[in-house]
Amino acid sequence: MLRALLLTLSVVTIAHAELCKPDAQNAFKVRISIKTALGDNAYAWDANEEYLFKAMVAFAMRRYSSNNTTQISNVLLCNVTDRVSFWFVVTDSSKNVTTVPGSEVEAAIRMNRNRINSAFLLSDKTLQFLKITSTLSPPVEPSTPVWLIVFGVVLCLIVAGIVFLIVSGIQKRKKKNKESTERENLEEKVEVTLENGIPCEALDLKAGHINGVFGADDERFTSL
Repeated sequence: MLRALLLTLSVVTIAHAELCKPDAQNAFKVRISIKTALGDNAYAWDANEEYLFKAMVAFAMRRYSSNNTTQISNVLLCNVTDRVSFWFVVTDSSKNVTTVPGSEVEAAIRMNRNRINSAFLLSDKTLQFLKITSTLSPPVEPSTPVWLIVFGVVLCLIVAGIVFLIVSGIQKRKKKNKESTERENLEEKVEVTLENGIPCEALDLKAGHINGVFGADDERFTSL
């Protein structure tokens, strides 16, 4: 009985070794960059982290198909390197000697990618499933509708235009009034009056004005 059990275990081990190997059918390669992602807070990749990875893959498979009975033991890891990279396959829970089709594994991983990344504090760039395309984040929609943003911009432009017209009109009016006042002052200074039909300049009362006729007589009679 013991011999039969050992033989069965050895057969299963050999079968698993054939199922999980580089470039095997339905096998996926994983590359993890913990140091790049976390820097000084990076953790070591050990047996516990491998167990968590198997658990997350089993979780993804079970969540992808409600009737799936995938266990942690159905997730096989092989060719683990120190850098860290490895291959994994998911075996069929009913037969345990065949692998689940790669398309189902890929769909399950893509469906639960964010949960897997969060479990290891990584992202699509630092936790890479080389044959599985990265999950694209849904486009971020602005909290304010686009049409409302456009309407606000147009309204601001209209208001700015109205304010500009009002300010420019006030400035033009002030400038016009100033020019009119300056013109009136200038006309008062150069005002010409008519005396006996002859145009004469207004006298500058402060400076005075000398009549040339009387000036000549003064010079003629006052000199000794």
